Amino acid sequence: MKHEEISLMTKKALADSLKRAMKKKPFQKITVSELINDCDMNRKTFYYHFENIYDLLKWMFEQEAIGVVKHFDLMVDYEEAIIFTMDYIEENDYIINCAYDSIGRDELKRFFYADFNEVVVSVVSRAEEKFNRKLDEKYKSFLCGFYMEALVGVLIEWIRERDKRERAVVVDYLSKTIRGSLTGILQSDAGSLPLPGEKGELF
Repeated sequence: MKHEEISLMTKKALADSLKRAMKKKPFQKITVSELINDCDMNRKTFYYHFENIYDLLKWMFEQEAIGVVKHFDLMVDYEEAIIFTMDYIEENDYIINCAYDSIGRDELKRFFYADFNEVVVSVVSRAEEKFNRKLDEKYKSFLCGFYMEALVGVLIEWIRERDKRERAVVVDYLSKTIRGSLTGILQSDAGSLPLPGEKGELF
């Protein structure tokens, strides 16, 4: 077995151990000793791969994000991506909330940014094709960042207030807002002409 494969297996074992520990106690109370004992490893092995438990947590989220994004390849629009991410949040509630309390809102946002970057860019690009218009690249980058910030912000607020916000309503509001605003932007762009007969809603 190659060194890279062994290293990845070790990291995943530590991440799985961290997940188990997070089910039982607050993140701040989890120790390196607890994790290495659970994995039957020594302390040197842990610090070879990670600087500390926060570093392990960040790596774990990066891997989770990669797994989520792979599923997006099979999806046709952002609404499916939102629903899939909400499903992930509900299935991993203890991890998300523990991470929010431990690493804060900004670090958690990075996890969701990794998820939605390609999805948002794809949605805007498809909209350009739909309306036969080409946005200025700088404005397109700004627009994608704007939608990313909105999506991630709403999702994080939903995480904290799920008892007050129905997921179906959140998805509906996000969908209407993105579809309506993007349609309006592209219809008002004077840079080119729309496709024949292509008037009305974007999706």
